[in-house]
Amino acid sequence: MTGPATWLRRAWQWFDDRTGLAELIGPIARHPVPSGSRWWYVFGSATLIAFVIQVVTGIALSTAYISSTANAYHSLKFITDEATFGRFLRGLHYFGASAMVLLVGLHLMRTYLMAAYKYPREMSWLTGVLLLVFTLLMGFTGQLLRWDQNAVWSVTVAAEQAGRVPFVGEAIAHFVLAGGTVGASTLSRFFAFHVFFIPALIFTFVALHLYLVLRNGISEPPRRGVVVDPKTYRQEYEKILEHSGHPFWPDAAWRDVVFGMGVVAVIALLAWWIGPPELGKPPDPTIIQAYPRPDWYLLWYFAVLALFPPGLEDYLIVLGPLVVGVILILLPFVSNRGERSPARRPWAVAIVLVVVLMIGTLWIEGERAPWSPDFTAKALPQAVVGHVSPAAQRGADLFHQKGCEFCHRVAGQGGRRGPDLTDVASRLTPQQMTIRILNGATNMPSFAAILKPDELDAIVAFLQTRHGEGVIQRLRLTP
Repeated sequence: MTGPATWLRRAWQWFDDRTGLAELIGPIARHPVPSGSRWWYVFGSATLIAFVIQVVTGIALSTAYISSTANAYHSLKFITDEATFGRFLRGLHYFGASAMVLLVGLHLMRTYLMAAYKYPREMSWLTGVLLLVFTLLMGFTGQLLRWDQNAVWSVTVAAEQAGRVPFVGEAIAHFVLAGGTVGASTLSRFFAFHVFFIPALIFTFVALHLYLVLRNGISEPPRRGVVVDPKTYRQEYEKILEHSGHPFWPDAAWRDVVFGMGVVAVIALLAWWIGPPELGKPPDPTIIQAYPRPDWYLLWYFAVLALFPPGLEDYLIVLGPLVVGVILILLPFVSNRGERSPARRPWAVAIVLVVVLMIGTLWIEGERAPWSPDFTAKALPQAVVGHVSPAAQRGADLFHQKGCEFCHRVAGQGGRRGPDLTDVASRLTPQQMTIRILNGATNMPSFAAILKPDELDAIVAFLQTRHGEGVIQRLRLTP
């Protein structure tokens, strides 16, 4: 009698006889890996799994997404709110992108700490750096496809920054926007890069990366005192495999499978419970109350540009990525021999810790974004305004209606972009307040053409009541 197992074996034998698949994957499965290649080595395969999730969910989303300025936003609304499992698919795609960025960063960090970029794996390092760049470009181009207010303004700001590059800045900005401004051509170009060009590059370099791993082997765990010498390394590596090596499948691959399935489970849970990022308002060039911010993995760089002095920002935009890129490219060539153990390379551990702390701190600051207006600020409550004259009460209302509260705080409420006005009456005279409001300042527009004389007087009357201590005392007395 024949059972299901027999039928499956026969089906596989028929398929393998026609395709020779076993001859292709057999050497990969039997490829020896050094002993001790444990959980630190799972990030590369997990990144590949996250990329597969991106490909699968991206294909599914593209069946309903319309890449035109008239329909892109509404097609995403349809996918999110009406399509079967549409919200879940968008969530998978978003958190899959986040996982891919995080995992490729961890993989690069592990490779650096264990000095796996040294001989003979210099090309593996370079292809990995390029894959990191392609991953970030995938995230950047994907954000515009949401085609909401935040996405459009984010690309506008990015193009403006690119335009500051000497000599070729205008050409770069024109290429990014596919014209002079963000429009239909921009969306089509970003869609083409996000769906076709960049994935094709990732597939190509992933294949090259895996080929290099098979050719040069997985780097053995570093040991104190054991140095890399290009003249003898390959012979020493072969001895390691001969004495303590074991086949990739199943001795080492099971950890990749377990960790990869864990990544899939986490992405699916986040997609189900949290869902995709909310769509903002449809793009409208007449609305200037935009809050353009990139997704979380680029938020730290957004903070760097915002915190740097305006006079140095142009240099940072050009030199920052250039210096980092040169360092990453030159690293395997200037340091391709010697110690690999992190215990003998304390400066490498220190560099990683500094980078992690710096990015983490900047990410927190980017999340707070004190340099951006707070368009969600509510009108000042009566406990803050207090019992004031009718003119001052009207000024408090205008303080919110005219957008002053978006940039200025009073008693802890409002934006942080401008000076705190809780005790402004203790620092400025009514005449000085009037001059500042009419003329503006470094980051403050002039309100001379916006406010009527009676509105200006009302706002000044309200600001004259801001002495700080009185406001705080009223808040303490409020039940």
